[in-house]
Amino acid sequence: ANRPRLVIMVKEPVAGRVTTRLGRDIGVSRATGFYRQTLAAVTTRLARDCRWQTLLSVAPAVALRSNTLPVALPRIPQNGGDLGQRMQAIFDLGGRGPVVVIGTDIPEVAPHHIADAFRVLGRNDVVFGPAVDGGFWLVGMRRTPRLVDLFHDVRWSTADTLRDCLDGLRRQPSVTVELVATLSDADDRRDLARVAHAIGRRVLPA
Repeated sequence: ANRPRLVIMVKEPVAGRVTTRLGRDIGVSRATGFYRQTLAAVTTRLARDCRWQTLLSVAPAVALRSNTLPVALPRIPQNGGDLGQRMQAIFDLGGRGPVVVIGTDIPEVAPHHIADAFRVLGRNDVVFGPAVDGGFWLVGMRRTPRLVDLFHDVRWSTADTLRDCLDGLRRQPSVTVELVATLSDADDRRDLARVAHAIGRRVLPA
């Protein structure tokens, strides 16, 4: 029950339903191809590490049995609501071991980034991995001795997203927070060029 868990939030890779902002910039077909490549590479790269258990949090729930998602990984459905509510539901899962949550559009994420986040949770209640655009690519919670209510009045998908999360946590007494490495997600053409060296790679170049 206390084993560290990495939860990767995924969507069934259907054209027009994934990476929609990127799709508006480079076209739906190319954006969907990027998502499928990154989904396969990131899950393979991270799930082979035995320091944590890797699960997929799947949307929509009817896609739990989809053969377009990586096989041999446990799957749980994403609850409804906004992004914050869906992530909070993941942290409210049973057990009290540390949980780290990421998405699938971070081609540069490597096992050492996840290990760093779990290390931080050894001395803090919450960890965030900032994204270049002002959001975050990772959020984690120690969950012992308490669960933290993470997301209050957050402006999602803006340059203020991470700042809003941190401001909300500062209003909660004695909650400790630390940041790990800043990475880039792929929301537009410029982001895609920045992470091109990592797209589709099961093992990242040194």
